[in-house]
Amino acid sequence: MQIGVFTDSYLPYTSGVVSSIESFTQELRKLGHGVFIFAPRYPHSMNKNCDGDEEGVFRFASIPAPTNRDFTLAVPFSWRFKPAIDKLHLDVIHVHSPFLLGRLGARYAKKRGIPLVFTFHTLYDHYLHYIPFNQNVTREITQKLCSDFCNNCDQIIVPTSIIGDYIKNFGVNTPVTKLPTGINLDDYAKIDTEWLRNNYNIPERQKILLFVGRLGKEKNVSFLISCFKQIYSLLPETHLVMVGGGPEEQELKKTVTELNIKDNVVFTGILPKSEVIKCYAGSDLFVFPSVTETQGLVIAEAKAGGLPVIAVNAFGSSEMVFNGEDGFLTDFTEAAFIEKVLLLLREDKLRDDMSKQARLNVIQISSRNCALELVEIYSSLINNRLDENLLKNY
Repeated sequence: MQIGVFTDSYLPYTSGVVSSIESFTQELRKLGHGVFIFAPRYPHSMNKNCDGDEEGVFRFASIPAPTNRDFTLAVPFSWRFKPAIDKLHLDVIHVHSPFLLGRLGARYAKKRGIPLVFTFHTLYDHYLHYIPFNQNVTREITQKLCSDFCNNCDQIIVPTSIIGDYIKNFGVNTPVTKLPTGINLDDYAKIDTEWLRNNYNIPERQKILLFVGRLGKEKNVSFLISCFKQIYSLLPETHLVMVGGGPEEQELKKTVTELNIKDNVVFTGILPKSEVIKCYAGSDLFVFPSVTETQGLVIAEAKAGGLPVIAVNAFGSSEMVFNGEDGFLTDFTEAAFIEKVLLLLREDKLRDDMSKQARLNVIQISSRNCALELVEIYSSLINNRLDENLLKNY
């Protein structure tokens, strides 16, 4: 099977979308399928190995996004595109955005009469703080754009059921299937549990709370900082480690300085995947305050690393944490969030029991099993299209 993947973000940029594409691509190729990725260039990236002539990756010229200089916006035109894609004889196109390259992929799928799949990764109408216009009007426009795009696809994939219900409520009537991004559990075997403490000079006696994600308003990180200030006042032998980068990073660093907790908060910046996994392995709890997740892939990663999770009970996060088994889902209040963090910091046995359960629960979404489900979706769409063409020609 030949699969074309169109995405508005890809390596070396880091995000849940990129991690999802990476995970499925690796597993699909192991299963013998051809996967070809169409993505933007990142001309200012220090990692040139992820922005050159990578096998199976076609790069479009791009410009920096005005609200996030690390993110680039692809220019969806290239004289090289048509001859390059025509050689591939694609069987299916899978897009990961309803904009720019997602729309280019959709046009090609229609032109060639092949199935179009769209994974709805992002609650786009929850990211409107990056657009300096009337947000109520912009939200309606964004939902309409998304629903129209979805309704021109053959299949929508959502990582959690609650997101499927959400998009149906604003007008999506294309078939929707739940398929989370899987976790390669082999990556989490025999990991150095001391790397995090040693690399950032965190004393052995300190308990470590870990956050992994983009440092943007939509991730609600200021809420976490405020909670940690109160946690630290009650349990001073506690560290908060923030893995990731983003537009709020400098403001958050300023805030922890003003709150006099600078010495107990570590900002690692963006790390390679291998080091992020070491952060999971070396921490005690995973804390996740975001209320805009479609899945919360980092929650699954944390569980694979054996971390109990405390997350705000919202959207995708609510389906990734088994409340009371491998962590806690809390109300969107500092008091509720702090209460559960303190409970697990103080109760070693409970934390250990939840750690073991986290590793067991995450087996349900291994990357290989999820890739096999995706192949079934592709195969069904391709066979249905062949049957439709046979009927037309009969």
